[in-house]
Amino acid sequence: MPSVFTRILSREIPGHILWEDPECFAFLDIRPINRGHTLVVPNQEIDMWTDLTEETASHCMKIAQKIGKAQMKAFKPNRIGLMIAGFEVPHVHLHVIPIDDMSHLDFANANSNISSDELASDLELLQKCLSK
Repeated sequence: MPSVFTRILSREIPGHILWEDPECFAFLDIRPINRGHTLVVPNQEIDMWTDLTEETASHCMKIAQKIGKAQMKAFKPNRIGLMIAGFEVPHVHLHVIPIDDMSHLDFANANSNISSDELASDLELLQKCLSK
């Protein structure tokens, strides 16, 4: 059975997709720790990040960095956090999160009440900053 991320990539379920290329895609987290929280995911379903090829791992990191730069422009946080946890979905994903302090890397602070309109607004802002 395909992962929830693969189902987002194939458009079986909705997602606010920010980036898509032959190796990976990125979309806004529906339970963001902070506004702009984005997941970078390899297209191939691999459970553990340590099992990625060096090329795929490098490419995902390159895209995470591009998105992080767009997040800095869009949200003006103190830093951009990067985390690979891997417990929620058995498909590698990098969390790229605008942060102002360490509490912004705590999943206990995730916002499960963000609206689709807020996510769409964040997506539009990030798309503009990504294209600059």
